[in-house]
Amino acid sequence: MNTGITADLMVIGGGTAGIVAAKTAASFGSKVVLVERDRTGGDCLWTGCVPSKALIAAAAAATAVRRGSAFGISAADVTVDFSQVMQHVRGAITTIAPVDSPEALTAAGVSVIEGAARFTGPRGVTIGEHRISFAQAVLATGAAPTVPPLPGLAAVDYLTSETIWDLTELPRRLLVLGGGSVGCELAQAFARLGSQVTIVESAQTLVPREDPAAAAALNAAMISDGVDVHTAATGASITEGTLTLVDGRDIRFDRVLIAVGRTPRTSSIGLDAAGVAVDERGYVDVDAQLRTSNPRIWAAGDLTGHPQFTHTAGMHGSLAATNAILGLRRTVAQTGEPRVTFTDPEIAVVGIDPRTARRIPGLSVQTLAHTHLDRAIAEADTGGLTQLVLDRKHRIVGASIVGPRAGETIGEMVLAVNQGLRTRTLAGATHPYPTYNDGPWNASIADVRSQLARPVVSRSIAGLARLRRYWLRSRSRRS
Repeated sequence: MNTGITADLMVIGGGTAGIVAAKTAASFGSKVVLVERDRTGGDCLWTGCVPSKALIAAAAAATAVRRGSAFGISAADVTVDFSQVMQHVRGAITTIAPVDSPEALTAAGVSVIEGAARFTGPRGVTIGEHRISFAQAVLATGAAPTVPPLPGLAAVDYLTSETIWDLTELPRRLLVLGGGSVGCELAQAFARLGSQVTIVESAQTLVPREDPAAAAALNAAMISDGVDVHTAATGASITEGTLTLVDGRDIRFDRVLIAVGRTPRTSSIGLDAAGVAVDERGYVDVDAQLRTSNPRIWAAGDLTGHPQFTHTAGMHGSLAATNAILGLRRTVAQTGEPRVTFTDPEIAVVGIDPRTARRIPGLSVQTLAHTHLDRAIAEADTGGLTQLVLDRKHRIVGASIVGPRAGETIGEMVLAVNQGLRTRTLAGATHPYPTYNDGPWNASIADVRSQLARPVVSRSIAGLARLRRYWLRSRSRRS
C-alpha cells in the first residue's frame, strides 16, 4: 500500500463542487489531491444539465416546426430520428468534457486519483492501495436519484436521470414518476420527440415548490404538448408495464422514469470514522461556512442539503476551499440564489417567491401578465407572467418569471435582490426593446406609477406642476 501521500487539501468527488474547490485551492499554491470514483465532471456534465438541455433543444426544434402554422409557415410531418437526437446529446457532452477532465485538473496543479475513497480516521482516507493523510478535506460526493419504496419496483427495469441517456430507441409509452423540475423537463422533451408520456405527481400541482400561477402555466403547456398529467396521484404498486394508483386506476407504459428526488451519496465513505455528522436523511451537517462536525473537513454541493444546483455547487466549492486554505470565515449567502426549471415555459425564481410572500406581512407582489409584453405578443407566446416581490420600501426581495428565456431574464433579478434595488432604480434603467427582459422592467414601472398615484404623492406632484406653471408665466410676463 502506498502510504507516502499527503495533501494540504483532499477533495472527495470530481463534480462541479469538487472541481472548483480543487482548482481554487491549487491556485493558492496548496498541494491538492482530488479523488473521483467514476469520471470527473459529475452529474451535471454526464447525466444532468448538459444532456438534458441538449435533449430539450432537440425537442424544441421539433415543436417549432410543428407550430409554424401560427406564423403562416407550414411544413410536412415532422419526423424524429432518435438516434441522431442522442448523437447530438453525446456531442454536447463530448465538447464540454475536456474542461472538467483529469488532464485539465492536472494542468491546474491538482493530483487526480481514480477510485472510491473511504475515511480511516479524522485525517486519513484510503483509495485502493493508496493511503492519504490530509490537513484539510472537502466532501463533494453529490447526490443520486432517489428510488422510492414502491411495491414491485425492484423487479422493474426502470430508468433514472442517470440511466435514461443509455436509451437507443424512443419509448412509445413513457411513464414519469415525479412532477418536479427533472420529471417535467424530461416528460415534456420526450413528448415533443414523439413518446406518449404520462406524468404522475403526488402533490396537488406539478413543480409543487413553485407559485400556483407558474405551476398552472406549466400544466397547461404540458397538456398542450400531449402529456397526460396526473396530480394528487400516488402509486400503490408497479409491475413491468403497469402502474396501479392508490385509487385503483392502472397506467400502462413501456418504460418508466423515476424522478422523485435525490439522495446524498454519503453512506459508503466512512463518515463515522471521520467524525462527520449527518442528519436523518443522510445529508452532511454543515455550518454557515460549510464546515462539518470535524473542523478539518468541509462539505460542498448536493450532499449538504442546500439547493441542488450546479451554480450552488460551484459557489460552495470556492467558499469551502477558500475557508479551508486561507482560514477565512466566508459564509453561504442563499438570499439571492436562483433556480430555473427548463421547461417550456421556463420557470425562474430568485429570493422570496410570490407564494411565500403572500404569507409575510409587509410584502407585496407586482404582477405583469405577458399578454402585455410586446416581445411575447410578437412571438405568439403570451402565456407567461412576471412577478416581483417587494418590501415596504419597494425593494425587490424576490422574483418569479414564467416564459421563454426566463432563465436568462432572472440574472438581472439576482442582482436586484442581492443589492436591495428598489423598483424606481430598475425602472430608471433603460432596457432594450422589445425583449423578454421588459417583463421585470415594466413591472417595476407599474409599481413606481402606483406609488405616484397615491393621494399624498399625486397632490404634491400636482402642486409642483402648478408652481412650475406659475414661474414660467411670471418669467414670460417679465420678458
